[in-house]
Amino acid sequence: MPSYDDAVARYFDAWNATDGEARAKAVAAAWTDDGSYTDPLADVSGHEALAAVIAAAQEQFPGFVFRPLGTVDGHHDTARFSWELVAPDGSAPVAGSDVITLAGDGRIRTVLGFLDRVPAA
Repeated sequence: MPSYDDAVARYFDAWNATDGEARAKAVAAAWTDDGSYTDPLADVSGHEALAAVIAAAQEQFPGFVFRPLGTVDGHHDTARFSWELVAPDGSAPVAGSDVITLAGDGRIRTVLGFLDRVPAA
């Protein structure tokens, strides 16, 4: 089984790619062609839809960067990890935890995302 850490690193590369072309390449490197992402705000599959969800998050939080919190924990084809969304001032108003399943080539097949901390409305 490919490294969970490598898969999660590619995942963060995709979420942090701000250029459209770079984002498309990062999504293709991170997810299988039919890969999916589901969280309380989105339920999409396929590279174009994944890239669009990432672009929308970047529009909502301009200048923010996703970074891992703690270590990746995994077994078989499944891993879990936590993350936070960091503002240019260093604050992290959004945090969550994701569970991923991997394909045999080490790319992500599914993501189930949970929001652990969100800004007050």
